[in-house]
Amino acid sequence: MKKYISPALLLIFFALSAIGHYAHWSATLEFIISAIAVVLVAGFLGRATESVAHYAGQRLGGFLNATFGNAAELIIAIMLVREGLFDMVKASITGSIIGNLLLVLGLSLFAGGLKHKVQKYNVALAGMNGSLMIVAIIALFVPAIFLQTHVLHEADRSTLSLVVAGILIVAYLLWLIFSMVTHKNYLADISEKDAEELPHEHAPAWSKGQSILYLVIATVMVAFVSEWLVHTLDTFTAEFGLSELFVGAFVVAIVGNAAEHSAAIMLALKNKIGAAVEIADGSSLQIALFVAPVLIFVSHLFGKPMDIVFTVIELAAIGVSVFIAKSITQDGQTNWYEGLLLLAVYAILGVSFYLV
Repeated sequence: MKKYISPALLLIFFALSAIGHYAHWSATLEFIISAIAVVLVAGFLGRATESVAHYAGQRLGGFLNATFGNAAELIIAIMLVREGLFDMVKASITGSIIGNLLLVLGLSLFAGGLKHKVQKYNVALAGMNGSLMIVAIIALFVPAIFLQTHVLHEADRSTLSLVVAGILIVAYLLWLIFSMVTHKNYLADISEKDAEELPHEHAPAWSKGQSILYLVIATVMVAFVSEWLVHTLDTFTAEFGLSELFVGAFVVAIVGNAAEHSAAIMLALKNKIGAAVEIADGSSLQIALFVAPVLIFVSHLFGKPMDIVFTVIELAAIGVSVFIAKSITQDGQTNWYEGLLLLAVYAILGVSFYLV
């Protein structure tokens, strides 16, 4: 009975979201239904990704989980770019990065630490992830400083944004080659003797063909429901007096991160903390080094150029998130209190963004 409830809820809320959009229901009601639909579809996307990962291997599986887990956020961001809502796009990028580093990682360390006390993973991978995030901060920080101090002219804003975006995309693609090909064993996860096997690892719920098919279907569903959600944001934001910064950085980001939440926490509980950290850190890296730069190029295709200059508030939020996350993960072992510290920083940022 249980296995039929989740698909039924998914189809019901997806259908309601479609009806609400085309029948022009209340924007608030549409937003709530669409948000629930995005979470359910993201969960379906996460399960399909995990099933595909079973056939692809754990390392590639972690990359696929982060990639398809970010599909909802990327598609939502593209819809926002098309609408010209650049401030909300940048806020959602900020929220995705801090959400993965603080909320997803924090909940994973907290839940895993409560059950397993101390969990260990590859310290070299943690160090590389931290260094890459610092590069991402530099790439966001430098254009903002150079343009806001008027060292560069406004006419150079678009050129600088495109060049930086191109460099970040190349750096990310080379990182994939480094981590999955040339130094695959060096960055391999530490296998714990007491690590529990996930129920579906030896007997996945779906065949290889079914898993790929469901992955494609879930991605298409995410595209539709994301567009319906985006159309409600203007009215929803105005009706409740919320800033675009808060809605983009927390509401949209939390909804879009649903897939990573479930997968990372479940892996941490099974004492596979390395895979959980890989999902959280890998997702943040992908947002900062690939998704954000891609959106710069996409905006030019739409004829509405977006720059890569973030506000001081957004840069500060990303900066403190990377600082605390790198500080906590650099020793290669975690516990529940370190997870609590990450959640505390997330709460501080959440309240601050809400009051803006």
